[in-house]
Amino acid sequence: MSMPRSTTPEVCPLCGQGNQCAMEMERSTGQKQPPCWCTQASFSAELLASVPAADQGKTCICAACAARSLHPVQ
Repeated sequence: MSMPRSTTPEVCPLCGQGNQCAMEMERSTGQKQPPCWCTQASFSAELLASVPAADQGKTCICAACAARSLHPVQ
């Protein structure tokens, strides 16, 4: 199964859903946003490595994918 490729800053590169990135919302709208949830989150090296190379540094992982990596479904 191939993962979605986004390279769109508003879309999670792992699941293809909106990532709700406050920093991207502020950049795209010009409206001040509260700090993004991700600034307080921890991302494992394994999770970051699962982002397709074309999307690394270009789009944010969503909160749902970040949470799933901490508590994988058994």
